[in-house]
Amino acid sequence: MTVRLKFSKTTEASLLLDKFIKIQKNLSKIPPKIWPNDPKPRFTETDNQRRPILDLSHPILQKLESCRTIREFHQIHGQLIISGISQHPLAASRVMKKLCTTLSSVSLAVSYFDSVKEPDPFMCNTIMKSFLTLNDPFGALSFYYEKMVATCVEHNHYTFPLLGKVCAEIRSLREGKKTHARVVKCGFGLDLFVMNSLIHMYSACGEIWDARKVFDDGSVWDLVSWNSMIDGYVKNGEVGYARELFDLMPERDGFTWNSMISGYVNVGDMEAAKGLFDIMPFRDAVSWNCMIDGYSKVGNVTLARKCFDGMAMRNVVSWNIMLALYARCKDYNECLRLFDRMIQGGEARPNKASLVSVLTACVNLGMLDRGKWIHSYIDNCKIESDVLLSTALLTMYAKCGAMDLARNVFDEMQYKSVVSWNAMIMGYGMHGQGEKALEVFMQMGKRGPTPNDATFVCVLSACTHAGMVLEGWWYFDLMQRVYKIEPKVEHYGCLVDLLGRAGLTKDSEELVRKMPKEAGPAFWGALLSACRTHSNSELGKIAAKHLMELEPRDIGPYVMLSNIYASEGKWDDVENVRRLMKEKRLQKTVGSSAVRLVEFGSEPTVENGAFSKRNFM
Repeated sequence: MTVRLKFSKTTEASLLLDKFIKIQKNLSKIPPKIWPNDPKPRFTETDNQRRPILDLSHPILQKLESCRTIREFHQIHGQLIISGISQHPLAASRVMKKLCTTLSSVSLAVSYFDSVKEPDPFMCNTIMKSFLTLNDPFGALSFYYEKMVATCVEHNHYTFPLLGKVCAEIRSLREGKKTHARVVKCGFGLDLFVMNSLIHMYSACGEIWDARKVFDDGSVWDLVSWNSMIDGYVKNGEVGYARELFDLMPERDGFTWNSMISGYVNVGDMEAAKGLFDIMPFRDAVSWNCMIDGYSKVGNVTLARKCFDGMAMRNVVSWNIMLALYARCKDYNECLRLFDRMIQGGEARPNKASLVSVLTACVNLGMLDRGKWIHSYIDNCKIESDVLLSTALLTMYAKCGAMDLARNVFDEMQYKSVVSWNAMIMGYGMHGQGEKALEVFMQMGKRGPTPNDATFVCVLSACTHAGMVLEGWWYFDLMQRVYKIEPKVEHYGCLVDLLGRAGLTKDSEELVRKMPKEAGPAFWGALLSACRTHSNSELGKIAAKHLMELEPRDIGPYVMLSNIYASEGKWDDVENVRRLMKEKRLQKTVGSSAVRLVEFGSEPTVENGAFSKRNFM
């Protein structure tokens, strides 16, 4: 035991000796430099408090300007502390600017701000501007109150425009008025730059008359002031007042003209927009796009295309407006032809919005091969798919019957909206794969967004196509009991069709009596058609009665009801219906359809972020 203890003490002493020798060797070496080629900075001048007088030629500040990584910044920051200049106003401001601009590390900038003993307005403004650049106006506002106001940092004429922009971004009139009060209190009430920001702030918050009061209280205004006021009027729907200012303006630029044209376009006054467009001294892509968009909104495809063809140089927005217009007007072939011209001409590269319109055309034309080409184009051009584009892609595959490809797109989506889940359920349902559709719905309930009323239209439609009567009843009840969704006409329609196909006529009749009153002619026409198919005269009478009330001059319900009675051999009822037609002098127009043949279980489609029924006949 004694031998072991002696040996242990000897070993420990040996290790301590080795460590001491290494320390001595290191101390004898020349101290390492962070920048070997640079001489040690020396200060030749000091102020009356013996602090170094800095300028931008200082070696450490020069290295700060050229640094590109956070790791390199930390090394430079260490040298600033060792050199005793980290608290110097120039050094601190350059550090703050570097962190907020080149390195984009606003969190590190805030931490550095906390270490500065005497921060100035430049540092605060730089950090607030960085928050705005990162689309975090609430972060900027929190910094303002928790750091700038809390530490009593003085405001300057750059601070208030930043605050005004923050208030405009978050649409906070309360904070905006507090900012206005501080402007007056700090003596910046006559600063043109500050007043212009207040005009914009009030306009963005919907208080256009407060913006006008600021404008009227001013003595000297520049072009920005006039444009801010006109733009505010336009965005608040006061185009008449905007035109009054427009006519009074001493000078105008492109923004002025485009704002007024956009204002007339937004209220649908294309004649006034065309009048300004014709007399404006210079036209840019924005001017042309405003006119194309205006004609697109009123559905005038001819004039929209005329403006499009008249452009000397088109940008991607010009192409997208026309592609979306053709898709909305269901001229899908022209949409694809225009897209081909876009690709071949190389004038503008298609983006996500372009491809969504083209995929819509592919869906409605059933062009699976063309849709696959679009998919490969997205991959080859490395276009980053968002939820809208991915949903359009999987919808195209689903409607064209390529459910495996649709499922691949669905599984690869990082974020799935409720429309994405609905599209997947719809795809399985319309191709008779009811069990898979319900399986997707169950997955949606576990890890997806909350189902909406369109989701249950897809689910009930899937049950209808697959003949799953019990499942349809169960999900119809689940929709009301668990998700608190009141059934709409579409839900009743799907369930009535499902019950009718199964021969459950009495249940169908009872369900129809519970239906909401807002059911339109399309629903009752489809129900009447289903009654003829399944020879259900009782339900047919109910449907025909509603159709006759909604469209008394339409002969279709009478003819269809007569055919139902005839198929059941009820000739007296047939004669009664024909006599009623003669009394009302109803005659079937040659070439017209007797009724609207709309199937309740027809496929739901994506329209404006939701699903709706569509008749493809």
